[in-house]
Amino acid sequence: MREPRFWSNPKERPGWQAGLLSPLAALYARATARRVAQDGYKAGIPVICIGNINAGGTGKTPTTIALAQRLIARGQRPHVVSRGYGGRLEGPVRVDERRHDADAVGDEPLLLSAFAPVWVAKDRAAGVRAAEAAGASVVLLDDGLQNPSVRKDLSIVVVDAWRGFGNGRVIPAGPLREPVTTGLARGDILLSIGNGRAQARFDTGWAASVPIPRIRGELAVLETGLDWPGLRAVAFAGIGHPEKFFRSLRELGVELLRAEALRDHQRLSLPLMTRLEAEARALNAQMVTTEKDAVRLPRAFRMKVITLPVRLELADWSPLDALLSRLGLD
Repeated sequence: MREPRFWSNPKERPGWQAGLLSPLAALYARATARRVAQDGYKAGIPVICIGNINAGGTGKTPTTIALAQRLIARGQRPHVVSRGYGGRLEGPVRVDERRHDADAVGDEPLLLSAFAPVWVAKDRAAGVRAAEAAGASVVLLDDGLQNPSVRKDLSIVVVDAWRGFGNGRVIPAGPLREPVTTGLARGDILLSIGNGRAQARFDTGWAASVPIPRIRGELAVLETGLDWPGLRAVAFAGIGHPEKFFRSLRELGVELLRAEALRDHQRLSLPLMTRLEAEARALNAQMVTTEKDAVRLPRAFRMKVITLPVRLELADWSPLDALLSRLGLD
């Protein structure tokens, strides 16, 4: 499903469609509020939630990677617990890239497993218990802000700085899982991700509505030695907002001859990949995709597609470091 265009309208002008859908949005918000009010499992180790209020991609996966690396540098043993969206396994099961593929555990857990132990569990509490039993000193709960089954010791709310909270309305009237004030009330810190222009846009559009501390981050391309400027490319992406990936390629100087936006987590079937390969060959171009999409590639295409690796860089780690220290994660 593609987001309706009116979801990205300014909050001051949400659009007539948002008004028409507001009764359904109220029902959705009420159902979310009832769900999050439940009391969950209290773990014996700190649980850090990386979540969002928006539906779709905001940068939670790069945030989880960066936080796992930060905790490891502090001598901690972080384990990630994920519901494994798109995977068939109920869990709890520890992700093993030698045995599992994206169809089994989901693409995000498979990508995250390169950085820290990852548990897929539809029952998040069972996943946290499994991580505790396996020796984790801290759990990173991926996309758990609206999931009440586990109590959180720290909740990081992630938002795309350029998109902000869209028109400020709840699904289906807007892009939000719950109202901004409601979601942020359960958060400890807001991480806005984007470049300088995006952060400035958030400053003027949404910053005044944020009642919790805010830190800023940006996704930076990892240096791999690949010469991006002038590269002729056929790019494809099945992430929350593929246009961000395509924009990044253009900013690197890539000559983007074809940009195929797929559904979020879409299966990269052999017929689809064969078609993209034929188009790339006809255009004398290289196939390019995201790290998250790359883990879903059929084995025959893994050496034919290059990826654009990105990592989250924070302008200032000190506010988050202080919160980690309060949890005893030094």
